[in-house]
Amino acid sequence: MPSANRNGVRQPFKKLLRRIAVAISAFVFLILAEILIAIPGPDDHFRNPSRSLVRLGKARAGHHLIYVVMGDSTAAGEGGDYKSGIAMETATFLSTFSPIVMTNLAVSGAKVSDVQAEQLAAAEALKPDIVLLAVGANDGTHFTSGGRIRSGMDDILNGLHSANPHVKILLTGSPELGAAPRFAQPLRWLAGTQTARVNAIIIDVAHEHGAIFVPIARGTGPLFHADRGLYAPDRFHPNNRGYATWFPVLNMALGEIVRQ
Repeated sequence: MPSANRNGVRQPFKKLLRRIAVAISAFVFLILAEILIAIPGPDDHFRNPSRSLVRLGKARAGHHLIYVVMGDSTAAGEGGDYKSGIAMETATFLSTFSPIVMTNLAVSGAKVSDVQAEQLAAAEALKPDIVLLAVGANDGTHFTSGGRIRSGMDDILNGLHSANPHVKILLTGSPELGAAPRFAQPLRWLAGTQTARVNAIIIDVAHEHGAIFVPIARGTGPLFHADRGLYAPDRFHPNNRGYATWFPVLNMALGEIVRQ
């Protein structure tokens, strides 16, 4: 009789476990399906910016700042007009303090490892005075491990400092992925947790290397949550109005650098 009672208890418990397992499997399948649908693929119409030098400000003999922009689609200006993107706007802002020679090495879709493999050597050769590195979003959407993000960022910052020990480096980290209307719930919530995870790693690396973390996600995320009109038609990248929300946050950090 006791054995029969135990079996009677076990059967409902096993059924409950099976139902939980099925529910978890269905949730994971839903998330994976949403990820495959939501992650933006390559845009055949978008072209990465030219690598040619851009000179701004009145040149003075022997005096100009070498400004290098690196990173992903946000640095490349995808979603808006390039002249209204963060590369040109920040370069224009810097040129009010000093003549600027700017090179944009950013590539749409780049993760930290891509910047490390494909952009770092060119940046080192330029021996920049100031670097804006906008990367992290694609590591969030692709669930890159924390170890790979950290090691890649370490290598990038070490390389830039080796090229110019006095270089000033600004890191934006990932913008607020949890606001992007391209993601349906619960993937939007998960994207938000990825933003926080990636940025926590980048903040740690910034502190270790003396770089400056620019809080784009914290500073502009609430605006993107409140106004979908800040997004491009792909519902993932900012449009001109969206990128404009970044300028006060970026320029505040850049202003502190050039005034030092």
